[in-house]
Order: sequence, then structure tokens, then C-alpha cells
Amino acid sequence: MNIQLFIKREDEIHPFVSGNKFRKLKYNVLEAKKTHQNTLLTFGGAFSNHIVATAVAGKQAGLKSIGVIRGDELGIDLQKTLKSNPTLRQAHNNGMEFHFVTREQYRQKTDEVFINTLKNTFGNFYLIPEGGTNDLAIKGCQEILTEEDLVFDYICVAVGTGGTISGLITSAKKHQKVIGFPALKGGFLQDEIETLVNETSNWKLIHEYHFGGYAKYNESLISFINQFYSATKIPLDPIYTGKMVFGIVDLIKKNYFSENSKILIIHTGGLQGIAGFNSKLASKNLELITI
Repeated sequence: MNIQLFIKREDEIHPFVSGNKFRKLKYNVLEAKKTHQNTLLTFGGAFSNHIVATAVAGKQAGLKSIGVIRGDELGIDLQKTLKSNPTLRQAHNNGMEFHFVTREQYRQKTDEVFINTLKNTFGNFYLIPEGGTNDLAIKGCQEILTEEDLVFDYICVAVGTGGTISGLITSAKKHQKVIGFPALKGGFLQDEIETLVNETSNWKLIHEYHFGGYAKYNESLISFINQFYSATKIPLDPIYTGKMVFGIVDLIKKNYFSENSKILIIHTGGLQGIAGFNSKLASKNLELITI
């Protein structure tokens, strides 16, 4: 079918504030400084790329950072948690203060009452949502595509909260189709993205490659990631980019894309999470991700 496949290495922007995290945080950090806020507060799980990126970006901008972390059990013995969790350790080393909450409390992360309790505890802060998605994040993600990307027919990206794909949808040209590969189960992302963009015809979500949901995997996915790295020397993570590229290759085999198409894959980073993921694989005596 003469399909041409290219990867935009957004993961190489920065080792920790990489890919879409750099794009999402760029204008939020500028806004925090513009409004004279000296503290960033955000939310995430124990292995969140966004948590690390916010800590590092905050430190580099001269801002304090607070991470509201899902799982109050992680705060019982912080030193033990930091020793076993490379994500939280990296965030901690970059000055982030942690506030561990129960999973029930974490589900209230968008509630005004819960936000006010955080303000009572920590004082004023600049709030960045879980995953970083807001209007300023979308503005940053609009800058991913440049003039040289006009030659591509398809723009493919992994989808978490919907911010990155929303920026791509907004900046893509009429001849381009943006295809998202959700890492989460369920059709709610369609509705989420529709609230963030005005365009309805130039994008689509493909839900068949989440491997069971967020952070779920099987041995074929891990083997694919390792084979892809062996062949290209391009590392993929098992949460987002690995699943997306697996899906793209499978769709090419199934003749999904038009003949003579040029496909651009957006590598959104997330590689810092591999260390924690490998510890899970090792505990089960499974193949590790090699990069």
C-alpha cells in the first residue's frame, strides 16, 4: 500500500518535562508567574508522568509545587515509598510537596468544596487539573504541528485526558485526519473532547487498543515495544505510545489507511514511567521493557 510512517519525537524536548507535558505546562507556568502565584498544585497517581513534569517545570521556573496523590497508604512511610517509587522520588527530588489522599477523596478533585479545603491547608496556589488539560494546555498542544507537517494525511496520538488531541484537532488542516488511541476504557472521552473543540469532522477515536484499560497490558504489548525499539532505537512507553504504535501497525496490516498515505505519529513521551512499570513486570517474572 506504500504507507509512509514518521514519528515526531516530542519525547526528546526534555527528559522529564517531555512531549505533551511540556506543551501542556508551558502556558500554565507562564500564567502562574504572570498572576504572581508562587505555587503550582496538581493531581496524579503514584506513577504519573504529569506529577514529575509539574515538579520539574515548577522548579525550573522558580515555583513551589504540590502534588495531591491518589492513595493515602503511600504517605504512611514516605521514605519507604520514595525508595520503591522512582516517579515520586524524582518529583520529591525536584521539590514537590506531597498530599496523599484516599481514593474516595481523590474522586472529588474537581469539587469546589474539596479545592477550598486544599486552599485552607496550603494557602493560594495555581491549580493545574489532573493530566494538565485546560484551555492553556490546549493552546500549547496546538504548537505541536508545524508548517513542515502539512505533508501528512493522518496525525496519530495517544489519548489520556483529551488535551493533546484537542490541540492537534484545532491546528490540523482540512486535508488531515487526527486519530486518537485512548489508553482508557469507555466512550466518555468522545464527549470530553467534543466539549474542548469546535471541529467535528477531522478526528476519530479508535478504542480497540487500550489492552484492557489504563496501565493494563499483556505480554504481546511488551514484546512489541521491545521489538520496535530493537528495530528503530525509538523507545515507547507501555501506557500510551506503545499501545498507539501497536494499533497503528495493526491497522496498516488491515489496510485501514488510504493507499499512499503519509502518517505522522506524535510521540508524547511518558518514558519516565517505564522504571516503575518494569518493577511490576519483574515481580511477576515477566519480560522487561528494554530501552
